[in-house]
Amino acid sequence: MLCAMKTAAFAPPLPSAWLLPDWPAIAGVHAIFTSRAGGVSAPPWDSMNLGDHVGDDPHSVASNRAHFARQLERIGGQRVQPQFLQQVHGVQVCQLPLAQAAGLAFDACVTDQPGHACTIMVADCLPILIAHRQLGIVGAAHAGWRGLAGVAGVGVIEQLWSAYCRLTNQQLNNSSAEIAAQTQVWLGPCIGPQAFEVGAEVVAAFTAAVPQARRCFQPGNTAQKWWGDLSALARQRWQALGVQGLYGNDSSPPWCTVGNPLRFFSHRRDAGPLGSTGRMAAAIWRTGS
Repeated sequence: MLCAMKTAAFAPPLPSAWLLPDWPAIAGVHAIFTSRAGGVSAPPWDSMNLGDHVGDDPHSVASNRAHFARQLERIGGQRVQPQFLQQVHGVQVCQLPLAQAAGLAFDACVTDQPGHACTIMVADCLPILIAHRQLGIVGAAHAGWRGLAGVAGVGVIEQLWSAYCRLTNQQLNNSSAEIAAQTQVWLGPCIGPQAFEVGAEVVAAFTAAVPQARRCFQPGNTAQKWWGDLSALARQRWQALGVQGLYGNDSSPPWCTVGNPLRFFSHRRDAGPLGSTGRMAAAIWRTGS
């Protein structure tokens, strides 16, 4: 079930279409997913566009990003810096805060440091947030089908998991199974299985290394076309890693970015007829000293 943004008593009203992950609370860990509402951008980026690469007025994007940062600070009660990545539909992961990685491309990030929000931009691809229940280590990934499939079954989820486990083991020398037992994952809105039509090459990219991925595709309306379920593919990958604490996107219509134009941006729906569209953001961060 989608949950509207819950606003703390000290914070000003936020757009009701913004989301908080509906998962067990972790002390000092906060997360949010924006909608297209609440910003200043003009059509077709109306209005809370956070992407600086889609043709929107740079001043509008800067204003929206500043507003986004202020809302993160109000939610967590401390100053926090959203860390936007240069996303390329790949599998590379970085650890925040970034030092000398300016200009490098990453589609996922992790951190154990307060004040740095792992931030992913999407407009049909699947946003993924991850958190350790004991240590407060957090991470995020941008998962389109290319990044999700990866190479030989190793995609952005597996790379994020490796980086997350390495960071966890700097504090606790646990096995992968022990880490998985203390981990929860939230899958955000993305293009749904009723809208994500793909060719046979996409099915092959997943099933070549993971045959059970075939269950996440249904025959399309024409030959050699299939309806793909990104969130189901992601759940399958997380379960294979031993993570059972999965929340959020259950592949139902309310989570589909294409099918909910008043709430979500969608590249597939809007880029053709409108020339462009905006980007939403999923962010997760920790507070404390």
